Amino acid sequence: MRAQDKGKTRTKVAKVRKSGSAKAAKDTTGRAKSTPAKTVRAAKAAAETAVKAESVNGVSQVKPRRSSRTRLPKGYRPRDDEKFMSVQQREYFRRKLESWRAELLAETRGTILHLQENSAQESDIADRASVETDRLLELRTRDRERKLLSKINAALGRIEDGSYGYCIETGDPISLKRLEARPIATLGIDAQERHERLEKTYRDN
Repeated sequence: MRAQDKGKTRTKVAKVRKSGSAKAAKDTTGRAKSTPAKTVRAAKAAAETAVKAESVNGVSQVKPRRSSRTRLPKGYRPRDDEKFMSVQQREYFRRKLESWRAELLAETRGTILHLQENSAQESDIADRASVETDRLLELRTRDRERKLLSKINAALGRIEDGSYGYCIETGDPISLKRLEARPIATLGIDAQERHERLEKTYRDN
């Protein structure tokens, strides 16, 4: 009887151990299945947040990556006797473009706030017509600013890839004077004048 009892005890112990191992394996598998799903959801949420943070008014605001800023002497201005589009000249125009972009974004935010403040309907027909006219003008201004922001971002991209300051049509350097006046310029003076003559010809026809 004792031998039989011992045998039964061993059988029960073996079953308990087997059951515990199976349960542990099941728990591990469940955790393995749930972890990737949580990771995917977290990554998706982070990506959506990044997209929202990187875009303002439909224009990407991602700043080009760069290892470090180039220090400019106080009061530095590009000169014709320097190497064209040297490191200092590129940094000068980068700062000029970024400052311009910041000003436009501030104006855009102001336009949005103004539109929200004047969203209430006017009771008088004449007042309502005046408000609608002002709203239309502000929306047109905002649209021009959006297009300008897109050109500024494109110019910053050209600074990064080394093509900034060169005419996209001829490949010749654009004069520093022209870049100072219009830092988003993509055409030299001669190429710009040709384009303007062609546009005039098409309009006249």
